[in-house]
Amino acid sequence: MKVVRVLQRGEVFGDVYAPPSKSYTHRAVFVASLAEGTSVVGSPLISRDTSATIGAVRRFGASVEQRESSLLVEGVGRPKVPDDVIDAMNSGTTLRIATAVASLASGGYTVLTGDESLRRRPMGPLLEALNQLGVEAWSTRGNGCAPVVVKGKGNLTGSCSIRGDVSSQFVSGLVIAGSASEGGLEVRLTGEVVSRPYIEATCEVVRRFGGRASFEGSEVRVEGGGLEPREFRVPGDFGLASFLMAVPVLMGGSLRVWNLDRSLPQADAMILEVLGEMGARFKAGRDHVEVYGSELRGVRVNLRDAPDLLPVIAVLACFAEGETVITGVGHARYKESDRISVLARELSRAGASVEELEDGLVVRGSALREALLDPEGDHRLFMAFAVLSLASQGRIATLGLESLDVSYPNFLLDLSSIGCEVEVLDAG
Repeated sequence: MKVVRVLQRGEVFGDVYAPPSKSYTHRAVFVASLAEGTSVVGSPLISRDTSATIGAVRRFGASVEQRESSLLVEGVGRPKVPDDVIDAMNSGTTLRIATAVASLASGGYTVLTGDESLRRRPMGPLLEALNQLGVEAWSTRGNGCAPVVVKGKGNLTGSCSIRGDVSSQFVSGLVIAGSASEGGLEVRLTGEVVSRPYIEATCEVVRRFGGRASFEGSEVRVEGGGLEPREFRVPGDFGLASFLMAVPVLMGGSLRVWNLDRSLPQADAMILEVLGEMGARFKAGRDHVEVYGSELRGVRVNLRDAPDLLPVIAVLACFAEGETVITGVGHARYKESDRISVLARELSRAGASVEELEDGLVVRGSALREALLDPEGDHRLFMAFAVLSLASQGRIATLGLESLDVSYPNFLLDLSSIGCEVEVLDAG
């Protein structure tokens, strides 16, 4: 096990490219795999999570060839029954979308599972929705979690209802599978709908591949009729870039973060709105954001549609004047970790004043102390704690280095390139 400390080597300055979007890479690969013919996914993110998706579509019969800056996907139109278990590893997006896609693989059973963390994440609402649509799908342990088994029937059509307050990934899976089916699909979301931009992103990718899907109010409509092979370029990831933006805000200097395209829906583009409300100075260009050292103030922010911003905003709040109240992220408890609980515990360990809410956190700017933090294998918490380490000039350190390959393998290299010194030591 490794301990990571980050210190300031010099003034933060320069240019860095945001990593490609993890969520768009997942969606583009799944959709391309269901479009019969050859598609090109340009500038994909290659990480542990997206590798799980590539492995899943290969199990369904698609061919994926990795080139220098693209993926060549030979889609199958209709997936085959996998000849082995689909292992989604730590990727909730892979598990949820692949479970829906398995409904199209007729003539047998698809078994899907993941690592210990993923086997604790809820699948019940998706399994229930599939059963409403005539697909036999169940949890092998009867607890609504993976491993799950799906008996495909070749098509996913009809109407169903599904809870909207647990995960947008359930709906994204239904949209993708429905778009490759003959006939229409209607999905009604019940209760509060969270992470709406992720569903909108799924519908947009489907449309880019010739499908027809729309999301209005609490209803998603997919006309079906199949998908067409296309070229799709993955945009940069605002959520991952937010950790880079936090560095000059807290440490001074300036940083230009490139490869940020707002023409496609991205929930985490909300980081710019939140930074502005907190008093951070930045300029947003057509394809980049330039961020400067700033004095921050506490804010009240609802992250219902952008729960992945919780870790970075919680860390920024530790250095803001006054109180920051983050709400609307009860569904963050079902991520790679219970992010609300782990953030409250670990930031308190580092001396921050933190109050845990049912659906968020209250963080008050406070003096920090030396501490070793444990992100419990959660990649976004590791990156947040690395930023916290930097802002404390290395007095705070973090475990969890191995989690980086889930989403942003080059994160520490990028920190080094903009004036940070990264120390990686053996624990103990």
